[in-house]
Amino acid sequence: MVDASPRIQVINDAAGKPVFVVIPYRQYLSQQSKGHLIPGGVVDLIIEGLTPIRAWREYLNLTQRAAAERLGISQSAFAQQESVKKPRRATRARIAKAFGIDVRQLEL
Repeated sequence: MVDASPRIQVINDAAGKPVFVVIPYRQYLSQQSKGHLIPGGVVDLIIEGLTPIRAWREYLNLTQRAAAERLGISQSAFAQQESVKKPRRATRARIAKAFGIDVRQLEL
């Protein structure tokens, strides 16, 4: 019996530490079109302790003021929203739309 499931390949560095994951191209396209992919730069910022909203804002090279303008709110109101660990879904949806990303990319 042939296994038809996609194969995921992990590529390790010389010390044996995983550094890359290779997935089938069709799987990549499927995930990308559904908004499931998160750039490594965003992940790195989240690992450093930033909230997902702040990580995306910084990744997109937006100031708090610019992000607030996209949302039609004050900079201080946006600063509060980006500091919340788990903002309401409606808030995440508005911010995702302003950032041009899928709301699921803020749900980490």
